Amino acid sequence: MSLPTCTQIAARLNAGCQCVSLDRDRLRAEIEHESPGFYAAVVEERPHLFSDSLVYVGAGDAQRMADLIAAIERVVAMPAYRAHVSTWAPPIARAERQPPGVFLGYDFHLDPAGPQLIEINTNAGGGLINAILARAQQACCDDAAAALPGRIKGDAPEHLFMEMFRAEWSACRGAAPLVNIAIVDDQPETQYLHPEFVLFQRLFARHGIKAVICDPRELMICHNGLWVDETRIDLVYNRLTDFALVDPAHAALRQAYVDGAAVVTPHPRAHALYADKRNLVALSDDALLASWGVAADTRALLAAGVPRTELVVPEHADDLWARRKQLFFKPAAGYGSKAAYRGDKITKRVFAEVLAGDYIAQALVPPSSRHLDVAGELTELKVDLRNYVYAGRVQLIAARLWQGQTTNFRTPGGGFAPVLAVSSRDGA
Repeated sequence: MSLPTCTQIAARLNAGCQCVSLDRDRLRAEIEHESPGFYAAVVEERPHLFSDSLVYVGAGDAQRMADLIAAIERVVAMPAYRAHVSTWAPPIARAERQPPGVFLGYDFHLDPAGPQLIEINTNAGGGLINAILARAQQACCDDAAAALPGRIKGDAPEHLFMEMFRAEWSACRGAAPLVNIAIVDDQPETQYLHPEFVLFQRLFARHGIKAVICDPRELMICHNGLWVDETRIDLVYNRLTDFALVDPAHAALRQAYVDGAAVVTPHPRAHALYADKRNLVALSDDALLASWGVAADTRALLAAGVPRTELVVPEHADDLWARRKQLFFKPAAGYGSKAAYRGDKITKRVFAEVLAGDYIAQALVPPSSRHLDVAGELTELKVDLRNYVYAGRVQLIAARLWQGQTTNFRTPGGGFAPVLAVSSRDGA
């Protein structure tokens, strides 16, 4: 009898392991260590931010995700690809010689055929929160792998995150000291992940860097620099979802980016290269990739891991409607599942809006599931996996658990969950 593969072991654990692995006391201690008195704001005011258990992934699937990410990086580096995506990128995003941009998020669903890339996001949230969450786990099932998450190949995620910001700075400013950072979002105190801004502020402070959390309206261009009150800003950690910085309220940040008055990361160029959903059309078009000279092994990885994606155009309306139950519709510049629709749930009225908008249609890949005991009832939760990536390197893998049409933080028992890669006895 053959031994089960790591993917099969992970599936069994996701279906059968009901253990509570999150140590709430340890989580409180970890958060209080980062920011005294902060536990209530992070957890008690956001009851569905953290799940109580782990998500298991086969080690082979974790490696396949990393291999696909590396394959996409090879394509993104090609002049032909960059010229292609520049045809729809806004002018501000066409400047070359930009650093990679912090916190790319590669989001996957697990399919029997292997991990499937659902989308790529810039300024992916939750990285630092998930690093803390991973440290607050306790061993549960004997069948789980020996090592709990929290370190990637021996390196703590927080260290990787700091090195990432320093790399962005040095790519633009060389050996000049990084002194002041602005963490910028619209009305930051109202954002669901505002606690993470505070955690980043404390992380930067521990490394000798002052950080302010501010609304972009507080930024000023003067004295040949970008300022918040009396503080000159060296680097902006940009959490805005105005990816091309077109909102008049973001004018100072836009000018700082265009003029080089401050280092802005992630920036419009990163979004254009990675996160515009139209890029998935190219990444799933084997003939187009071959015409650019993409190597056969790279194309094979993309074909196996990027669901077929197409542009939504009115002349294909009848065909798209007929196939809608096998499709997922997303706005080209969308984020956070906003205005995204499963084809089997879409109405004629909404479909007409999709046709009139700037949308892509992606082959539907249903998420895998995690079965957990929630308030005494066995509950099936949907799973997606986020790889936090910088310059092609995976820094951390985390899961989101939810119920409903799209990911959310409103599901009892759901929220962020650490990912534990499991191996089979023979390593398969």
